[in-house]
Amino acid sequence: MFGLDTALTVILFVCLFLACFFEFINGFHDTANAVATVIYTNSLKPTVAVVYSGLLNFTGVMVGGIAVAMGIVNLLPMEVLIDSNPYHSVAIILAILISSIVWNFGTWYFGIPSSSSHTLIGAILGVGLAFYFLPGRHGLQLVNWDKAWETGKALFLSPLLGFSLAIVVMFLFKRLIKNETIYKEPIPGKKPPIWIRMLLWLTCGLVSFFHGQNDGQKGVGMIMMILIALLPAYFSINSSSNLQSVSGNFERIYAFANKADTTVLAANEKVMLKEALVCCTDFIKLSEKKFGALDLKEENRFPLRKNAIKVTRNLEKIIAGGNLSLSKHEMDLLAREIKSAKKVFEYAPSWVMVLISLCLGLGTMIGWKRIVKTVGEKIGKQHMSYAQGASAEIVASLGIALASLKGAPVSTTHMLSSGIAGSMVAKKGLKNLQKGTIKTIALTWLFTLPATIILSGGLFLLFRAIL
Repeated sequence: MFGLDTALTVILFVCLFLACFFEFINGFHDTANAVATVIYTNSLKPTVAVVYSGLLNFTGVMVGGIAVAMGIVNLLPMEVLIDSNPYHSVAIILAILISSIVWNFGTWYFGIPSSSSHTLIGAILGVGLAFYFLPGRHGLQLVNWDKAWETGKALFLSPLLGFSLAIVVMFLFKRLIKNETIYKEPIPGKKPPIWIRMLLWLTCGLVSFFHGQNDGQKGVGMIMMILIALLPAYFSINSSSNLQSVSGNFERIYAFANKADTTVLAANEKVMLKEALVCCTDFIKLSEKKFGALDLKEENRFPLRKNAIKVTRNLEKIIAGGNLSLSKHEMDLLAREIKSAKKVFEYAPSWVMVLISLCLGLGTMIGWKRIVKTVGEKIGKQHMSYAQGASAEIVASLGIALASLKGAPVSTTHMLSSGIAGSMVAKKGLKNLQKGTIKTIALTWLFTLPATIILSGGLFLLFRAIL
């Protein structure tokens, strides 16, 4: 298959299966948070709620774009994965997938709300850092630290924002909605008034949709990492791209970049600009008289991708530095050309999107009970009220939507569980929290990154030794 020998073909399918299994676990681990409110408040029957949430997760993946997926792919520079020995790439992929699955499944088993985003990113960083222990490698250069820092900030801020904004939303509820029913605990087996149910249906749907849009893309990113690593000749660049059109983008990018006054640039920016101009020229030469990916020689497809990434990433950094001596109109045109050019390597085949959507949607329909009980009963000393559930989900859906727009992976689990905690505090202060549960969630949040970094790095070194 695709020129792979039998052993690598089997490994390819094993890796794809593990990526799907990771997304399946993500479904019943993370999405349980979305259905917790409607199930716990008797607003929807569990079977209806999980199907409803599963369908919206599916839709979220399908229409949500691939910005977050590319954020995952770009955490670990792809040239690290493209090794002369394909089994070295396999060692990386298996270490990331197995460590992510082990941690996710373990936290779900004990009913602890934990972040799949944290887990996956920790596993990727673990592999990058483990390169430090290999002869002739320099581990700190093999992680995209700019992207890692950007992602880390999003993961760190998400629970803080969820907690504080839920308090604000609860305050607004109190001021705007005087009906005391919404602030009472659900009565077992009794449905709330229809207007409360509709509010909770809406907030559950929003969290589910935006969860698919954000978390679902992590699975897409993992599959693209697998495909590019093992089949770089077929998946390094978008086969549907018109290379002549993209080459035109790079010609215009070169013209703008070459026009810049280098005397006002910082020393590192001068180096980046020079590299961008060289890579721009190489891209144009490699794509000369080529109309599609299949027109390129197989050995030129990944270098074409590398050139495109270098050009766009370097120029985006220089633009962000504010020292590029172009007019506002020229800067806008340059940004537009860069965005258009990135489509040659920032893509995912439709079958990948459908596959991950199905795995996430099916996973949502299984295994939700453990997390629902924790969210509904164990975060606050009082059981969750209708208003508390709605406020937490409003905050979570808005937070995830904004993160998706920025292409940043964010934790649905932490946004929602911290939102529930904030809503509990809004009612009776910090004394209304169950310290044991909050401590467990907080410690899990703190230890997820170091635990997955160590687990993934250790597995990578083990697999490198035996493969």
